[in-house]
Amino acid sequence: MPGALVVAGDRVTLRTLEDEDRAFVQRSRANPEVRYPIGNPLTSRTAMEAGDDDDGHDFLVCLDADDAGRGAADADDVERLGTVHVGEASYKRPNLGYWLAGEYHGEGYGRESVGLVVDWTFREYPTPAIGAEAFASNDASRALLESLGFEREGVRRDFMFVDGEHRDMVCYGLAREDWTGTE
Repeated sequence: MPGALVVAGDRVTLRTLEDEDRAFVQRSRANPEVRYPIGNPLTSRTAMEAGDDDDGHDFLVCLDADDAGRGAADADDVERLGTVHVGEASYKRPNLGYWLAGEYHGEGYGRESVGLVVDWTFREYPTPAIGAEAFASNDASRALLESLGFEREGVRRDFMFVDGEHRDMVCYGLAREDWTGTE
């Protein structure tokens, strides 16, 4: 059962990620359409549930039915699309991570979800900036960040080893004063 509504946009809602959502997350992140672009290793559900505490927040990206309500919603009242993570939120510079299941790519859900989380983070924390990273080869993720005003700050060369090769990671940042909000 997806958790309580945190914030709603025009089409998507962000809800708290609950234990019952872990199967969706693990199954989706094992899909090559998701796993390869974000460089995730295959992880058992047990290891994923153990997680690591990075002072972060996980949001479940959903399409809600009209009667889903603000509290924990029945599974039939929401369609799970993916997640957005804000890591090290109370530190100087939170870092975003996000993914959507492959069937939702290219529909604008990612841009709306990440924009909502940027708004939420700047509202909840006094951070001067937010960071994010994307593989150099992930054109869609880099375009999403740039469309929201994130600026390219550098490249970590050969930063991640994925599927037998090292890949460059492009680093992005968005200063609070440059954030214009979601449209």
